[in-house]
Amino acid sequence: MGIIAWIVLGGLAGWLASIITKNNASMGLIKNIVVGILGAMIGGFVFSFFGGTGVTGFNLWSIFVAFIGAAILLFIINLFTKGN
Repeated sequence: MGIIAWIVLGGLAGWLASIITKNNASMGLIKNIVVGILGAMIGGFVFSFFGGTGVTGFNLWSIFVAFIGAAILLFIINLFTKGN
């Protein structure tokens, strides 16, 4: 995948994950992209650990994998920041 595809995929996955974890009001475009790209890496690792496939290109499966990874990342961040 090219850099533009990673940015679009990361932005979409990060935005969806921020809505689910109720962080949407405090996140902007750049944070959504960063969380989504990191989420794609985390999701790829988690899915491959359990025998599935990770990010395979710009398709619905890759968006789902990145979304799951981004949601995991935001959930962990919320554990440390929302409790204080």
